[in-house]
Amino acid sequence: MYQAILLDPVEWSRGAHVTVASIRTATDNADAGRCRVRLLGRFDLAGVQAATVGGAGQRLVALLAINTGMVARWQAAQILYPHTTDAQATANLRGALFRLHRCCPDTIAATSTDIRLVADVAVDYWAASLAARRLLDPAVAIADRDLADAVWEVFDQDLLPGWSEPWLVNERERFHQLRLHALEALCTRLTAAGVHARAVDAGLAAVGADPLRESARRALIDAYLAEGNTCEALRQYNAFSTLLYAELGLQPTETLRRHISIAQTCG
Repeated sequence: MYQAILLDPVEWSRGAHVTVASIRTATDNADAGRCRVRLLGRFDLAGVQAATVGGAGQRLVALLAINTGMVARWQAAQILYPHTTDAQATANLRGALFRLHRCCPDTIAATSTDIRLVADVAVDYWAASLAARRLLDPAVAIADRDLADAVWEVFDQDLLPGWSEPWLVNERERFHQLRLHALEALCTRLTAAGVHARAVDAGLAAVGADPLRESARRALIDAYLAEGNTCEALRQYNAFSTLLYAELGLQPTETLRRHISIAQTCG
């Protein structure tokens, strides 16, 4: 079953407060008339087979979604077809649009000057980005248990992994870093709220996404310590120390070494 995180476009544009009411898991049975685009983990256009959309159609939809829903027509042609003449790029874009309009007419609207996603298209990447930013805002009060259930899955995947398009590289790295910060923040907030099992899950996800990231390892160690699992915290520290030295010839920072030393003394 296809799942995405849906956020109302008006809420997205206003930077709405993150609640479970505004961020929720959607299935094929909910919002049945709404087109849903998935960019996290893999590309998917709900209800449409990938072969029907075609590679060119997938790239065009992804380009629009990454650019907040709208791109100038000439710019889309140049970005998607950089190694052809302007005339050929324009023709290729026209072919991709024709195919998209035929298989999913409610997804894209095009004029002579620009191309955009229609207003009610839901994109998991947009909602995940907003949820992460709001989660990182210390001024925003969030019910940790409810938020963890509502947004957990979207923080578990990167943006279109495996795609090699040059226009995607910077945005993928930006979202990767945002996702890591969000997972660390989620781990820290859940630890503070006493939701230890989910805190450890978030910490493990952050460490899995970047095993050499000390801030992720620190959040996970703190989660283990908070639930009284000093041995697991020490195991994580030792694994990180060994990996860091093997890969980069470095040691953990003095801050982390002191932190784990205090934990050993207390344990």
